[in-house]
Amino acid sequence: MTIDPTPLSTAPSAGASDLEDFRAKAAAWLAAEMRPASEALPRHHPQRFARAKELQRKLWDAGFAGICYPTEYGGQGLSADYQRAFNEEAAGYEMPLAFNTPTLTIILPTILDFGTEEQKHRYITPTLRGELLWVQLLSEPTNGSDLAGALTRADRDGDAWVLNGSKIWSTSAIHTDYGLCLARTNWDAPKHRGLSMFVVAIHQDGVDVQPIKQVDGSDEFYQEFFDDVVLTSDALLGRENDGWTVASRLLFHERSAVGGASPYASGRDHVESVTGDQVLVDLAHRTGRNGDPHVRQLVAEGRVLSVVHADLIERLGAQMAAGTVPPVAGSMPRLMTGTNHNRLSAIALEIAGPAAVAGDASDGLGDIATTYLARQGMSLGGGSNEMQRNIISERLLGMPRDRGADVDLPFNQVRHN
Repeated sequence: MTIDPTPLSTAPSAGASDLEDFRAKAAAWLAAEMRPASEALPRHHPQRFARAKELQRKLWDAGFAGICYPTEYGGQGLSADYQRAFNEEAAGYEMPLAFNTPTLTIILPTILDFGTEEQKHRYITPTLRGELLWVQLLSEPTNGSDLAGALTRADRDGDAWVLNGSKIWSTSAIHTDYGLCLARTNWDAPKHRGLSMFVVAIHQDGVDVQPIKQVDGSDEFYQEFFDDVVLTSDALLGRENDGWTVASRLLFHERSAVGGASPYASGRDHVESVTGDQVLVDLAHRTGRNGDPHVRQLVAEGRVLSVVHADLIERLGAQMAAGTVPPVAGSMPRLMTGTNHNRLSAIALEIAGPAAVAGDASDGLGDIATTYLARQGMSLGGGSNEMQRNIISERLLGMPRDRGADVDLPFNQVRHN
């Protein structure tokens, strides 16, 4: 199957007057219908996902859901310029951010690339309508970053499949409805050629979802156990034993999402609100350190990092849409997102000072300390920073890669834990 690397290239481009009309319409609707962002439920609130479904439905009813998705599946069929304009106008409002990653920016684009027409209508339309949330079922307890070393298996049973195994580090899994699960379907083939991708209903018989308690008391991540889970034949996404092709495309979408370059994200994530360069300016004023030369230098550094990142996303996005650079170039903004976030988190903590960890909880500075503690997460999602450097060096710069000893071995001969 050949995948078009630029699915938005046929979307109507933004004429200046059309785009400004759209922006004005969005601004008026947001002001009339949406709450301020300050009234949004906290990130770990138990009702956050139900609220996100309500908000996504409001966007759907108003014609602002799936701005870059094709009209035949419920989207608006517009270019990324329109989504970008909407996001700029929506910056100060409560938005269904729980839908962004992975549902809108990773899972649905993958279904758009590989799904049958029946699958696209069955899953994309109700998701844009706010009825379904999705999770990635990729990582496993034993294979670390070696995604192709999956041990979770799907065995044929007539026209159906029977799924057994375990996945881990699945974000917000208990709150979702469906997941994309990579499973081994051929143990005699080399590890990259014996995998298949399946759509799995999270709340069906045989699926046990268990929380992973984090040090701050939250349970953002989950582990899933599959015990003879029956999957019908139409659960297969893409071709049998060609799951690595699907997973590779999914990872492209994930790198774009984590790197801030996805055209499908609606609204701006909470992380930006803590580490954005304007936030650093406000933070310097709030802490009374805006006259400190060192603090001013830190704010300037944050501004430079943010501007360069935004320009990189815009330039690479245009180049990928034009087909002048390959899709793997998405590793560049993804890598910069990871390194930027680490540095911006450290800058915010340094400006806030002791108040971020020992101040009054009502001053809102605690989010800065929490973001700092969780900063490495942005260097792992979509593949670690080290993996992005490998992709850039090998697939963009053409540098030689290390050859794995198990690449061509049948997977049943590969040593694994």
